[in-house]
Amino acid sequence: MTRLTNARLADGRRVDIGISEGRIASIDSACAASGAGAPTIDLEGALLVPGFVDGHVHLDKTLLGLPFQPHRPGDSIAERIARERELRRELSSPVGERAKRLIDQIVPLGTTALRSHVDIDPEVGLSGLHALLRLRETTRAVDIQLVAFPQSGIMISPDVADLLDAAIGEGADLVGGLDPAGIDNDVEGHLGVIFRIAERHGVGLDIHLHDPGPLGCWELRQIAARTLAAGLVGRVAVSHAFALGAVDDGEFGRTAEALARAEVAIMTNGPGPVPMPPVRRLVAAGVRVFAGSDNIRDAWSPLGDGDMLARAMLIAYRQDFRADADLELAFDLTTRASAGALGLENDGIRVGAIADLVAMPAGSIAEAVAARPRRSLVMKRGRVVARDGVLLERGVDA
Repeated sequence: MTRLTNARLADGRRVDIGISEGRIASIDSACAASGAGAPTIDLEGALLVPGFVDGHVHLDKTLLGLPFQPHRPGDSIAERIARERELRRELSSPVGERAKRLIDQIVPLGTTALRSHVDIDPEVGLSGLHALLRLRETTRAVDIQLVAFPQSGIMISPDVADLLDAAIGEGADLVGGLDPAGIDNDVEGHLGVIFRIAERHGVGLDIHLHDPGPLGCWELRQIAARTLAAGLVGRVAVSHAFALGAVDDGEFGRTAEALARAEVAIMTNGPGPVPMPPVRRLVAAGVRVFAGSDNIRDAWSPLGDGDMLARAMLIAYRQDFRADADLELAFDLTTRASAGALGLENDGIRVGAIADLVAMPAGSIAEAVAARPRRSLVMKRGRVVARDGVLLERGVDA
């Protein structure tokens, strides 16, 4: 057993924590138990929190490690997809290498689990998926879920439906989707394809939805209805859902009620100058909201670093969160709520919980969100995988 001593919990208590076989074995008042003979790590009063969970990232898209790429703008989602395809053809660095650089960057920042979308289209086929599957096999510092993502559409892109089906058969964890109206101009057809694949393989879905206003909310209600009909309650997420931030109270209320009934989760990354789902109102309506980085130094944005604590701050900023309780809510989107949306254990720091832990010099959750301090220790299943922002390639067993 390894002991973490002098840890500060979110409720202010000072405790010593015993870790054995990758799980929390004991939580005692600081100095209440000596743990004679056990290796110890003195946290010196650092705040100890569960590992961060990035609920939406694109490992295959990142350009980390390459010379800085000027952004290639587009006036619509379709144009930006086309610009990205152009850039993709010019890249020499393989997907696996770039994705590993991103993982090596985010683990010292405290991310211990993530969900990555991976492009599936006739041009790249399943090559990106295969690269990330190989990376997942060799990565111990972070859990990785993979979503087969039809970035170029389904109904307008030949063979993508078959490729998505094959992707699930070859190891992708979820089926993705993208703007059934805005990209495919066929809501029934698009949703029909991805829900049939999900039902056939017994997997969940995570659907990108940028379509605006009442149209987007109608699509959200269609997704909720199909979720109920398919018996996929609690296994469907919609990423972005900008429409929820740009409709009247009646439209919002109907849509939030449908999402809550079907347990469809909503992911937000605290986006730029576009409408954003209202976090507090959704949570109050019983909708699970969680957070992700989305684009990190790729064709869609030259910004982003994968720091989920900074993401919590950005969401708080966009939502005008100032009170401690609101900052704690923003933090929750990056830990407990994201873990729940991904179907991971999410009971926080308790005896029996997986020892995915992050320590940082802060007196409270609210202070951590406001100050975004360095991560002094990161543990994955009881193994120390990073210290003071430095990745430990081999990890240290606890």
